Amino acid sequence: MKLSQFPTLRVAAADLNGQMRGKRVPASYSGKLGKGAVRMPLSVLNVDIWGADIENSPLVFETGDADGILFPTDRGPVPMPWLETPSALVPMSMSHEDGAPFLGDPRQALANVLERYAARGWSVMAATEMEFSLVDDSSKHLRPPRDPRSKRRLFGPDILSLDELDAFDDFFTELHKGCVAMGLPTQTIINEAGLGQFEVTLRHQSALRAADDAVLFKMLARGIARRHGMAATFMAKPYLEDAGNGMHVHFSVLDRGGNNVFDNGGPEGTEILMQAVAGCVQAMPASTLIFAPHGPSYDRLVPGAHAPTGACWAYENRTAAIRIPGGPPVARRIEHRVAGGDNNPYLVLACVLGAAIEGIEEQLAPPAPIDGNAYDLDLPQLAPDWGAAIDLFESDPFIARCLPAELIRNLVMTKRQEQAKLADLAREDHWKLYLERV
Repeated sequence: MKLSQFPTLRVAAADLNGQMRGKRVPASYSGKLGKGAVRMPLSVLNVDIWGADIENSPLVFETGDADGILFPTDRGPVPMPWLETPSALVPMSMSHEDGAPFLGDPRQALANVLERYAARGWSVMAATEMEFSLVDDSSKHLRPPRDPRSKRRLFGPDILSLDELDAFDDFFTELHKGCVAMGLPTQTIINEAGLGQFEVTLRHQSALRAADDAVLFKMLARGIARRHGMAATFMAKPYLEDAGNGMHVHFSVLDRGGNNVFDNGGPEGTEILMQAVAGCVQAMPASTLIFAPHGPSYDRLVPGAHAPTGACWAYENRTAAIRIPGGPPVARRIEHRVAGGDNNPYLVLACVLGAAIEGIEEQLAPPAPIDGNAYDLDLPQLAPDWGAAIDLFESDPFIARCLPAELIRNLVMTKRQEQAKLADLAREDHWKLYLERV
């Protein structure tokens, strides 16, 4: 893509909540981007969900709010088809003045985890399934959107309905064109179980690229929905009595020869697969904050509501938190089903893959796979609420081995500030804060 064809560019990196923070620059800046011309305070990637500085943050008070340097990522620039004026976004990552990665940058934290796989000569392939809801936010309360044909509101679930997909054909056609323009490898879009709820599946690719594309897809869906008089939200639970939005992560690991290290030629998978599963199961309760990062996230984590609440795994069982899908052995993979749609994809991938490689390196053995409905079993549970999740994430020694210390510290400070501020916001107004920020 020739950046000179665009009047303006956006250069930005994702903060801890997955929000892009950066600058608008003229196209003439494009030749300078790889030379460290764009600088921002390190603390910018550590703001809260409102976009406010973290009180008493070491990034501000111990370093004098030092600048970091933004460099373009290998994802490359993408057009922004939801804007009227042709524009391009150049995704960036943050480094310290000396060139060392700033591990408070979620993308750099994921890259740091992936280095542990690279040290073994391995690469991680990942894919996401992302659920989102189309909503009408024009009144005091969220409402389902209107069917563009009849102008009547959607009134109930319509699972795998082609008719409902076709009702929003103009939106999905423009969304698909945007995905093509941005190089987002969408495979399928389906109607899900909730009111105006849909799911998109993105193709397997390198884990870092998968996280990049999940973040970009969220931006695209929200932008295109606005062009069609609606909002697209990835909130975990847009309506309390309806299905919630999740994000499933699929991943496998390839060796230098391109062989899947999870594949033993049969349905059960290799010992390495079992070790990776063991790491993911062991880390799961203390990882709750990553999978449910906001106060309203916990409305989704209730038993029997299609969101895993117990740390377990199984073969071909969609009630389990971790599922080993069937299919050809060469495609053997792990499906991690816990995260809500309101997550930061970089942090989810970093946490899941960090737990998996820790399980492999420690040669952990998983518990037995479950049979039957996971909600009927006595299992170790995810953290029950936001406060407990923050405390557990901060203190858990296994998490400390999975993720960079700087990331853990900054995320805990961010979430404690958000928790205190959210207490002053009426519950019925929570959606106004989170609708398009997650």
